[in-house]
Amino acid sequence: MNERIKKMMSKAFEVPVEEISDQSNMDNLEKWDSLNHVRLIVALEREFDIEIPDEEVGNMVSFKLIESVIKKCYEPS
Repeated sequence: MNERIKKMMSKAFEVPVEEISDQSNMDNLEKWDSLNHVRLIVALEREFDIEIPDEEVGNMVSFKLIESVIKKCYEPS
């Protein structure tokens, strides 16, 4: 799951996947702005075939928080 999330973050923020780490967050990724945040959420929903609750979207401001929300929403088939 970690690598899939990092791949989605890499695409949304247009940075090499190697630049995405467990410590990545809104403060240390320059291209993490509101538009790219929405792109990331949409990409994650498609990748994991989930719907992220609106109240969680604004809280997903770091890799760790994103991972936590995905784990709550995702049930692999």
